Amino acid sequence: MRFFTRTDSGKSAARQFVKRLKERKDNRDKSITVRAFRSQLKAIHAWGTQKPSDLTSIGHPVLIANGDDDTMVPTSNSLDLADRLPDATLRIYPDAGHGGIFQHHAQFVDDALQFLES
Repeated sequence: MRFFTRTDSGKSAARQFVKRLKERKDNRDKSITVRAFRSQLKAIHAWGTQKPSDLTSIGHPVLIANGDDDTMVPTSNSLDLADRLPDATLRIYPDAGHGGIFQHHAQFVDDALQFLES
């Protein structure tokens, strides 16, 4: 599993992301508990084994963001989700894995603000 692609751009973005994480000194996230980690693994393992939910009743706008090379949550799942939501906006970031919103953080902030203002 990886958050960033293994290209030069992806590796550079990963280093920059870790550097930004270290800048924050106050109000940092607490470490995940073993119980929470196990729950996440259970949910990940079960993902895709159930019939897709009917999402047509979700009437509010939804922003979906992903990288074009996400191996954790395949990009095709984001495309499927966008197709099944009545009012979805899909943003796929190039040369990006699961951490596409961190790799393309400036573009994601612009996209999110534009989405929220619309």
